[in-house]
Amino acid sequence: MKNIDEQLEIIRYGTSEIIQEDDLIKKLKSNKKLVVKAGLDPTMPDMHLGHTVVLNKLKQFQDLGHQVIFLIGDYTASIGDPSGRDITRPSIDLKAVKKNAKIFEKEIYKILSKKDTIIKFNSQWLGKFNGIDLINLAASQTVARMLERDDFDKRYKSNKPISIHEFIYPLLQAYDSVHLKADVELGGTDQKFNLLLGRKLQEQHNIKPQVCITMPILEGLDGVKKMSKSYDNYISISDEPADMFGKIMSISDDLMWKYFDLLSSRKPSEIVSIKKSVIEDNVNPRDIKLKLGEEIVSRFYGKEIGKNCISNFVNRFSNNKITDDIELKEIKKDANIDKIDIVSLLTRSLKAISSSSEVRRLVKQNAIKINGKTINHIDFQCINNTEFLLQVGKKIAFRVIIN
Repeated sequence: MKNIDEQLEIIRYGTSEIIQEDDLIKKLKSNKKLVVKAGLDPTMPDMHLGHTVVLNKLKQFQDLGHQVIFLIGDYTASIGDPSGRDITRPSIDLKAVKKNAKIFEKEIYKILSKKDTIIKFNSQWLGKFNGIDLINLAASQTVARMLERDDFDKRYKSNKPISIHEFIYPLLQAYDSVHLKADVELGGTDQKFNLLLGRKLQEQHNIKPQVCITMPILEGLDGVKKMSKSYDNYISISDEPADMFGKIMSISDDLMWKYFDLLSSRKPSEIVSIKKSVIEDNVNPRDIKLKLGEEIVSRFYGKEIGKNCISNFVNRFSNNKITDDIELKEIKKDANIDKIDIVSLLTRSLKAISSSSEVRRLVKQNAIKINGKTINHIDFQCINNTEFLLQVGKKIAFRVIIN
């Protein structure tokens, strides 16, 4: 196990807040394996990279020799986490929860070590609660305390309804920490209230309070909203390698650094060195993004596939080579039409772009290429009876034949 200073450097990197760091230092000085907990409600059928931010930090604790527990909130998922919500979450079908939980149980091993990870389902203890247990738990906190939570406070002040069961959710999550006797709990910044409530509830049960570590929320591909399936701006950890790589290459250069900080398993000092290379040595950010894409794809599919993604991407978008992994589209043109224009090809034939105005915007941005040559006017007529490489930005590429 690394010394305390080395552990702290790794633990601190990329975090938003550590509450209380003095407590963490005391726990590390005890030289015992810390019980480190992170959980996720299986409300969706698969995980995306936003979910892995907390899992990556959990993996760091695991690599440091501590005992990690991944908690699948199959019981709490049926209630719905109100964190960050301005309306009540709809209830989720129990069959869907169980199905999603089985998927989560497999997917976490893409990040965590299977032999060193304990998986728990909170239905194992919360499912045994009776009415008296629930009343006693509810009696441990006040309504005033619950309204300290930012999202509840906003809804209360704007006269938006808050259901009683939404007050119950953070209490149940907090009780998970009591049952597991967690030394550390990890969560996103939107989970801060729930994590602190776990700390408070442990004190009430004469358990040494857990250290709460919050992680930043990862923005999705749009660089604005948090990564979410609901916003269609996510990268699933089950995406095909080429799709995953292409999506990573599509993010902005500024957002790339946040992805490095939160998703990379590189040492903090190495990430700092990479940042300096761009600033001081004028290294192209695209080349750095290639490394990030390779690392993330390799994590889920192996190093060889990660390297192949780089070579295929470079051939496709830099060397303008037509490679076999690019999807072939055979387009049948109308007999009365001599050639198909670029707008019709992208919107009607390929259905790759939603509108002609979007195609015009892309043409103005020099984002459309055929065989490596930029299309600079909207009336461009496509070649017939010859295979060509069509590229739109950094994400879309087709081999096209028009007959």
